[in-house]
Amino acid sequence: MKAKFLFWLLATVLLATAPTANAQQAGKISRIGFLDNSTASGMTVLVDAFRQELSKLGWIEGKNIAFQYRFAEHKSERLPELAADLVRLKVDVIMGTSPAAALAAKSASTTIPIVVTNSADPVGEGLVASLARPGGNVTGFSNLATELNTKRLEVLKDAVPKLARVGILRRSTTSVSVDLQMKELRPAALALKLKLDEIETQPDSKGLESAFNTAKQKQVGAIMTTAGPFFFAERKRIVELAGKYRLPAIYWRKEFVDEGGLMSYGADYDDLFRKAAGYVDKILKGTKPAELPVQQATKFEFVINLKAAKQIGITIPLRLLERANQVIK
Repeated sequence: MKAKFLFWLLATVLLATAPTANAQQAGKISRIGFLDNSTASGMTVLVDAFRQELSKLGWIEGKNIAFQYRFAEHKSERLPELAADLVRLKVDVIMGTSPAAALAAKSASTTIPIVVTNSADPVGEGLVASLARPGGNVTGFSNLATELNTKRLEVLKDAVPKLARVGILRRSTTSVSVDLQMKELRPAALALKLKLDEIETQPDSKGLESAFNTAKQKQVGAIMTTAGPFFFAERKRIVELAGKYRLPAIYWRKEFVDEGGLMSYGADYDDLFRKAAGYVDKILKGTKPAELPVQQATKFEFVINLKAAKQIGITIPLRLLERANQVIK
């Protein structure tokens, strides 16, 4: 009789506490850390795309999810400190919005899951062991920037008659991502019989003005930049300078063309950030990063702005216009 009573008491306690435990679990707020090289304003469009997709998956800010944002303001040397701060806050997952940010997060923690949103070469940058089997605590997405730089050079040559010299703007500070891009660009330029002038620039308006002035002095016929958060954050100024110096330019993001730039060819970054939300959803539900293969971009955009072409006095060949996903008239 005593044993039956104890059994009944234990069952009653378990039934009474089960709803409480479930309520506590349901009331948990998961925390996502955002780590980025650039500025909050420069990343607004992509952060919004990520948050919208999370919302579709049932993650509502203030209800079951919270964000911690850390922006290095173009000072990459701050990334380790900012990554360590997110680790101290014990966030549930870190979004590394660039290779440098993801590497800083990886150095700060070997246990917190990390999702990189737009790595040029995740293996070459040292983020993962392989695309299919990332290993460790990092997974994410590749924007294929290294491979697509070659395609952008080809488009420039098709767009600008008798193009011989191309100025390539790159940060004056070294980074694995930029080095990998340049390693691909140099032989590609040779194969296309183009002279590639590498022009280093500082992350400020004065530095960009100086870089474009240098490009004009070198008599380049067109301009490109390496793919990276600094140039994206300064896209409006870069587009203005390309127009001022009447230099045809091709960019890796359509947002440059939205600001009045001439052409863009590259991955659909909105799509990458939305897919990253899917990975964060899986991780918060228990999937380990090592179980999620790194995905490469599958959606690409080629956009041409005829208004910009008219401004700098060039005519885009019909064959290029026919290949574009969007032509702004």
